[in-house]
Amino acid sequence: MRAPLQTNTLRSTRFWAAAAAALCLLAACSKNKNPEQPAKLAPIHSSLRVQELWKASVADRGAKRLRLGLGMAVDGSRVYASSHKGEVAAFDLATGHRIWRTYTRLPLGGGPAVRGNLLVAGATDGHVVALDAATGKTLWTVLINGSVISPPAISANVVAVRALDGRLRALSPTDGHELWEASQEVPALSLRGTSTPVIAGDLIICGFSNGRVLAVNAADGSQVWLSVVSQPHGRTQIQRLSDVAGPVDVAGSDVYAVGYHGTVTMLGLKNGQTWWSHKASSYRGLTFGDSGAVYMATADGRVEKLDRSNGSVIWSQPALRYRGLTTVAVSDDAVVTADFQGYVHFLDKRTGAFIARVRAGKVRISNPPIAVGNEVLVINDEGHIVAYRMSPPG
Repeated sequence: MRAPLQTNTLRSTRFWAAAAAALCLLAACSKNKNPEQPAKLAPIHSSLRVQELWKASVADRGAKRLRLGLGMAVDGSRVYASSHKGEVAAFDLATGHRIWRTYTRLPLGGGPAVRGNLLVAGATDGHVVALDAATGKTLWTVLINGSVISPPAISANVVAVRALDGRLRALSPTDGHELWEASQEVPALSLRGTSTPVIAGDLIICGFSNGRVLAVNAADGSQVWLSVVSQPHGRTQIQRLSDVAGPVDVAGSDVYAVGYHGTVTMLGLKNGQTWWSHKASSYRGLTFGDSGAVYMATADGRVEKLDRSNGSVIWSQPALRYRGLTTVAVSDDAVVTADFQGYVHFLDKRTGAFIARVRAGKVRISNPPIAVGNEVLVINDEGHIVAYRMSPPG
C-alpha cells in the first residue's frame, strides 16, 4: 500500500483523481504486469501472549479515509487522543477510564502532543489549539493559514508546527502567537503527510517534501543546516516523489532520517554531515530500539532492523508487503506494527520472526502503535483505541 498523495494547493479534486489514476497505472505497468497486492497473512505460532486490557474511543467515522496524523500521546499515567470532528480526550493508562473530554469544534488533523500541562493539536483548516492537559480547558486557539496533519512538538519555550504549505512555524506556548517561521519549497506532487518536528536542545529538526531535512535555531528560526536525504529522480512526478514524510529521530549527537524513493541516513546533529547513507524507501519514520538498533517499515511493507552505527540490515521481514504498515513501535518484548485491515503484528526483536498477531478491528490503522513497557496501544482510523499487555505464554 502506497501513501496517499497531495498537492500543495489541496483544492484540485481533478488533480487528485489524475494522480490516483497515474499511481494505479504505474503499479499496473510494473515488470510483472500485475498491480502490487497485499501479502496474505499466513498462520503463525504464537510465542508471546497478548491480552486485551481495555477499549476506548474518540469515535470519528468521518476521518476513515483521510489518513490524518491523529495518533495518541502518553504522558505519565494518561493517554490523550483526538478526532477529526474536534473531540480531544484524556484516558487513564491503566484502565482506559475517560478522565475528561473536550469538543474543540475544529477539523483536527495532527496531534495531540503533550508536555507537562500543555496539550496541542492542529487542524486541517489551519487552526492550532492548546488545552490544559489536566482538565481539557481550552487555553488558546490561533490560525496559521496552513493545514496541519501531523503532531506538533513542544518544549518549554516553543510549540513547533509543520503545515502542508511547507512552512515550519514556532508558536508561543503561552498564547500561541507566532514567534518565527522557516520554509522549504513544496513540490507540485507529494505524499499526503508531513514530518513531525523534533526538538533537540536548541535545535528544531524537520523533514520536508523536497527530500531535505532542515535544522533551525529554536530561538529565532535561523537555518543551522540543510541536508538532502532523498533526491528526486525519474521521468514522471510520481517517480520523483522524494518526501521525508516520517519524523526524524535523534540519539545523542546523531540524527536518523529516511525518505521516500531515497535513503536511510545518519546525520550529525551539529552540522547535518552525512555519516552513512543506504538506499531505502519509506514514508514512515524510524524507531530506536535497544542494543544500538533502529527499526523501520519500508514503503513496500518490509519490517527491517538496522545497525545504528553503519546502517547495515540485521534482519528483514518481507511477509507483510503492501499491507500499508504503520511506523513500528518497540516494546520490552517485541517490535510492533499494524496494517490496513486492523491487524497488529508482533515480531521478535532478535530475528524478525512473528511471535503474535491480534486484530483490533476491521478498520485501517494508520498511526503508529505506542509501546509503554510491556503494554502497547493502537488507535484505528475511526478513533477506536485498544490497549494490550504482552507476556510469555502460559
